[in-house]
Amino acid sequence: MKEAMLYEKLGDGRVRCNLCAHRCVIAPGNRGICAVRENRDGTLYSLVYGKAVSLAVDPIEKKPLFHFLPGSRAYSVATVGCNFNCLNCQNYTISQYPRLHSSRIIGEEVSPSEIVADAVARGCQTIAYTYTEPTIFFEYAYDTARLARDNGLRNVFVSNGYMTEEAADAIIPYLDGINIDLKGISDEFCRKMTGGTLRPVLDSIARFQRAGVWVEVTTLVIPGMNDAEHDLRWIAEAIYGIAPTIPWHISRFYPAYRLREVPPTPVDTLRRAKEIGKEVGLHYIYVGNVPAEGEDTYCPHCGARLIKRIGFAVVENRLQDGHCPKCGAEIPGVFLTA
Repeated sequence: MKEAMLYEKLGDGRVRCNLCAHRCVIAPGNRGICAVRENRDGTLYSLVYGKAVSLAVDPIEKKPLFHFLPGSRAYSVATVGCNFNCLNCQNYTISQYPRLHSSRIIGEEVSPSEIVADAVARGCQTIAYTYTEPTIFFEYAYDTARLARDNGLRNVFVSNGYMTEEAADAIIPYLDGINIDLKGISDEFCRKMTGGTLRPVLDSIARFQRAGVWVEVTTLVIPGMNDAEHDLRWIAEAIYGIAPTIPWHISRFYPAYRLREVPPTPVDTLRRAKEIGKEVGLHYIYVGNVPAEGEDTYCPHCGARLIKRIGFAVVENRLQDGHCPKCGAEIPGVFLTA
């Protein structure tokens, strides 16, 4: 256990957690919505600090981050728990583990320094806090990210974006990139699908973008739920309103968790979503979970193909110091320079 960051004592032993937008008020002996932060005698503790439930080396494209050190490797880390309860969660066996197993916490004891040392030893350039929501293991991520920076590594979050301004401000000095899920267009949809609301997610996208953290956005397109043209157009317009250069990943849904009866997203729906994104004015739109379907990066100025991908593999990268080799246009992102 480790005492939590960003909480306040309210009296009568109660505390308010100020890490995520739920801002749970927690009575003594209880936990927050995430199920991994507990009030013990008026002090809030993280129950997952140093308890890694998943450690793996991934291509950075799997996050997905396509404009962040393309072709490089990321050292991925997660703990159990989540502040959402998404009906479609692909990682529900770990994100929902405490809820599904009588509040039990599991994980291998791995310190931040051990994570950083292993990442360096395995040739990774980035540590990715992913698989479950990094906000709920914030103290663990925060300490690891600071050490990572000291050792020449970068840090990225793969997040639902449902964090507070205080949490964002605390991690921004050590965060280089973030992919945020923008799941739908209304509070009604978000509450039904995740248990959260929309506004904090939009605020997070804008906040990180303004702060200079590299931002990409993912929307999982679910048949019959958020695949109508007006839904997709609204999402594209919301991203455009923040910055048209933010890459939009349109991801294919496959049956999972509590949505096993819903069919996979038709590829034509994803193609139409990509067309809508172009009509709105987004510069970079990618179709995910469909091999060889819209994964390449093109120059928005001259149309030249800059990066060719197959799945999560980069098979050709023609960028020259972050610029198009044909017309010289600067391509936004985090790229290695010559």
